[in-house]
Amino acid sequence: MQRRTGRLRAAAAAALFALGAMLVAPPPLAAAAAPNDAHDYCQGQCADILPPGATGNATLVQILGNKLFGTHPPHSTDQLAPYGALAGGYQNLTDGTLTDFFNDASFGVPQDQVGDVTTPRDDVTITRDKKTGVPHIKGTTRYGTEYGAGYAAGQDRLWLMDLFRHIGRGELTSFAGGAPANQGLEQQFFPQAPYTEQDLQKQVDAIRENNGARGRQAMADAQAYVDGINAYREQSKNGRYFPGEYVLTGHIDAVTNAGEIAPFKLTDLIALASVVGGLFGNGGGGEVNSALALLSAQHKYGMQKGTEVWESFRERNDPEAVKTLHDGQRFPYAVKPARAKGTALPDPGSVTPEPLVFDRTGAAAAKGGKAPQDPVPAPKKYKKLQGLFKDGVLPKGSFNPTQHRGMSNALLVSGKHTASGHPVAVFGPQTGYFAPQLLMLQEIQGPGISARGASFAGVGMYVQLGRGQDYAWSATSAGQDITDTYAVDLCNPDGSKPTKDSTSYRYHGACFPMEKLERTNSWKPTIADPTAAGSYRMQVYRTTWGTVTHRATIQGRPVAYTALRTTYRHEADSIIGFQMLNDPSYVRSAATFKKAAQHIGYAFNWFYADSRDIAYYNSGLNPVRNPDVDPALPIAADPAYAWKGYDPATNTTDYTPPAQHPQSVDQDYYISWNNKQATDYDSAGFGNGTVHRANLLDDRVRALTKEGGVTRASLTRAMAEAAVTDLRGEDVLPEMLRVLRSKPIGDPALQTAVQQLESWRKDGAQRRETTPGSHTYTHPDAVRLMDAWWPRMIEATFKPGLGGDLYQALTSNLAIDESPSAGHGPTGAHAGSAFQYGWWSYADKDLRSVLGDKVHGPLARQYCGNGKLSACRDTLLDTLRQAAAQTAEQVYPGDGNCKAGDQWCADAIIHRAVGGLTHATISWQNRPTYQQVVEFPAHR
Repeated sequence: MQRRTGRLRAAAAAALFALGAMLVAPPPLAAAAAPNDAHDYCQGQCADILPPGATGNATLVQILGNKLFGTHPPHSTDQLAPYGALAGGYQNLTDGTLTDFFNDASFGVPQDQVGDVTTPRDDVTITRDKKTGVPHIKGTTRYGTEYGAGYAAGQDRLWLMDLFRHIGRGELTSFAGGAPANQGLEQQFFPQAPYTEQDLQKQVDAIRENNGARGRQAMADAQAYVDGINAYREQSKNGRYFPGEYVLTGHIDAVTNAGEIAPFKLTDLIALASVVGGLFGNGGGGEVNSALALLSAQHKYGMQKGTEVWESFRERNDPEAVKTLHDGQRFPYAVKPARAKGTALPDPGSVTPEPLVFDRTGAAAAKGGKAPQDPVPAPKKYKKLQGLFKDGVLPKGSFNPTQHRGMSNALLVSGKHTASGHPVAVFGPQTGYFAPQLLMLQEIQGPGISARGASFAGVGMYVQLGRGQDYAWSATSAGQDITDTYAVDLCNPDGSKPTKDSTSYRYHGACFPMEKLERTNSWKPTIADPTAAGSYRMQVYRTTWGTVTHRATIQGRPVAYTALRTTYRHEADSIIGFQMLNDPSYVRSAATFKKAAQHIGYAFNWFYADSRDIAYYNSGLNPVRNPDVDPALPIAADPAYAWKGYDPATNTTDYTPPAQHPQSVDQDYYISWNNKQATDYDSAGFGNGTVHRANLLDDRVRALTKEGGVTRASLTRAMAEAAVTDLRGEDVLPEMLRVLRSKPIGDPALQTAVQQLESWRKDGAQRRETTPGSHTYTHPDAVRLMDAWWPRMIEATFKPGLGGDLYQALTSNLAIDESPSAGHGPTGAHAGSAFQYGWWSYADKDLRSVLGDKVHGPLARQYCGNGKLSACRDTLLDTLRQAAAQTAEQVYPGDGNCKAGDQWCADAIIHRAVGGLTHATISWQNRPTYQQVVEFPAHR
């Protein structure tokens, strides 16, 4: 019987691919003129880029062509080369050559550049330019405009949007297959935003009902957007030019066209928004791990000294930290109280993570993380497509919402310091590298909307980061604390003694059952994912104090630790702020920009530039806390320590007023790379100390501003130089070398190694090719030494003094390194973003202290050599000797994309395939994925 089933599956696969040629791209439409917009005040001085390309959909035939011949659908990869070229071409950049590396971001499409034109309705036209294929949506009615935006999203990102609505709903494996990476991804996301369908609908209704005319308009726009997506979904299905991934994952039969692409709903937009917000706009949480580190420090050093040690590593308000607001402004928030009340530390050894997955069957029950496979056979000619998603639709490590992804950067200079007298800005979100990209470029012109820029696919009713008629805006992840951890007393309804496993809890003295939120997923093998059939159930408990993350005891009393974030149940409320940013009648100045940003609930740093001003505003639903609680640690779930005005039914509370959020207009310059916003504005996690990757921007922009005459090109050069610089080499290596040179170095091999490092540091500590395309760094040996030395040096410096337990507890809060080639940390290998998470501040402060330098906000004790310079020097020499003995093959062990020992490839950016297309590898650079360069010479 088994043999007969195999033959039937093989026959079906053969028929599928034999008729693959029927699945073709839609025929090109006739071109029509689309004049430039008369309301564009940038006058050709706005530019942007978003690799790899505008087109993100590919039919089955196009996917096959990509695998067999390396071909790509039109406009799916044409922004990759200019984006990648900046790493090797920035040094000679001028204003006149910016468009060699960026797109012209002017409104409209010149008549001689008009490519395909689509008219999905009589009241909207989608014009795509010849060079990039970016959709320019122009509507005569509001409904038609938003319908067109949805239709264009379907044209460019249908598969991606479908994928991410299932991720947001915790249903990825049922949709795309049971590969272990898919299981891991949905298991990371579901606990962060677990909802019932009723929960999602309530959020839709609340936006419509609680925000007046703008709320009603937002939901009308969202409905039109969904209607546009569904129109393209249906037409592409009937016309057989839908994304080929639907065939490969078993949703549509290539022979009969049977099957369905499920219609999109408004609640899908809430699910999509929860993914985006959870990844890039969250802040706080992690207080249980923080508490474990504190307990470990107290166990090592005693209560008082241990607390001092923990506080010094926490760096809540480090006086040496680089800040976006550098004129001495203070914005107290989430500060440490003099004497904290309500802190709920667990008993040592009592903490256990809340279990998530139950009732595993089939492949889901496999041990060791390697699921059994049951491949669906494919004809030899099409073997390239078999197992396309065997490693998951998103490679392992692509996302981890439990680790805050501090992304994006911004550089803005006031007109007082520019050559033209007008502000200059270079900014954008750093959202990783995917194919297709999570963001999509678009221009939307219609009644009440006038903007061009990037939007997250599936929630692109409005441009989220981009430019208006005479202004531009962007954001960086802020990460301030909008999530708290509460310790909830457990109970049993029958009055019996509770245990850690009890599923009821105390609230205002009564015993209430926890609400169980469940998701059951099952899958079968497909052509794309050969993972054998399986299923499991995910389960999250929800209380009035948030969702349960851990269980523990406190003085023997069983508790559940819960995570409560202000944006839970409010995943898409920020739509009001984005609507305002797109409305030319609303945003007319820095002041009105800040008012619009106040309506965005997620934790972001927002930046603005027009022809007159630059401005900054930090958004987020910051709760009003009891000033006596310490939000860096778990808090007792007692009404006295609850958020002021907290209503668990709606998850609303009192929020800090806009005036208390960090903000500014016309500071001489602004920089942000997810660093500390202002003095006393406490960061939600570890790592905001004296050395931060934002220093790479701040040092350069400060120097440019002091010199004056800043141009778009010079500011872009500053960004691009920082993007290829090793933070450790620029800001910590000098102290490391001072320690080594405190005495003559007698070992010739070590002397050579030190000289290589010194030469590299003198030359800028860059990870840059000798010439574009050489795939060899200018100082390959020094880079290899640093990559091998850093982790050894950190461990040998700190672990002896901290002890193994405390060292491990601290590294669980902050990884020791995040070099471009490291396949660890929140971004993983080949991800571009680097040097945010690491122990560079700790090393810098400790080494300076040992050297006798003055250190503001020092660590609570000295670690390197136990504070003795000679012993510290021995530690550094010993670890450097170990590093020098490492071969390139050992430092860069290789992976599925790179041979062992290939340093350039180990660093390089590889777009992670979210569908069937793959793209060329480009040199590493640490810069925004979508980026704007703007200078407005005029204003309305």
